[in-house]
Amino acid sequence: MIRVLVAEDQSAVRAGLVLILRSAPDIEVVGEAADGERAVALARGLRPDLVLMDVQMPRLDGVSATRQVVAEQLADVLVLTTFDLDEYVFGALRAGASGFLLKDTDAKDLLEAVRTVARGEGLIAPAVTRRLIAEFAAKPVREPTADPAVLEALTRREREVLSCLGEGLSNAEIAGRLDMAEATVKTHVSRLLGKLELRSRVQAAVLARELGV
Repeated sequence: MIRVLVAEDQSAVRAGLVLILRSAPDIEVVGEAADGERAVALARGLRPDLVLMDVQMPRLDGVSATRQVVAEQLADVLVLTTFDLDEYVFGALRAGASGFLLKDTDAKDLLEAVRTVARGEGLIAPAVTRRLIAEFAAKPVREPTADPAVLEALTRREREVLSCLGEGLSNAEIAGRLDMAEATVKTHVSRLLGKLELRSRVQAAVLARELGV
């Protein structure tokens, strides 16, 4: 059973999310929060497997709440966004969120995303990942956000895989482009995430774009 905490300040949206989650036999909603501070407090007390976190909330925004939840290893975080606040979204990913969803995601994709992140894969739909990356790439980088030296730990093949992640490619698409087995791609992704101390392929994609890999 996947234990989920829903953090969303709009009561109607929160109720809808809870209704969808409770429709799945393998998911249990263990708590609801209308602001970031409450979300962190409930995560500490309930220790859910996953927090479904809205970006824009009162008292404590979703980025700061995500940072606290991840830093204390309370749960994995799946961020909700409307793309109105891209900088906040990327802040949440850098804070350690395992992935993100658009608020207009349909019920089936929401449930699958929760299951995927709960498995520790942090894999969000490639099409959504590409949109996120495109939004990020369209904005000028105000200051360096990553040190190119971190790439020195990667093998040539791992750098190639990282570059593909930067384009939002799925494992199957990377396998096709680099002419390798999908299982091998998965191994390379896992290793490069470990070497770069990242929690998800979405974070890797952001890093790849920041470094121009």
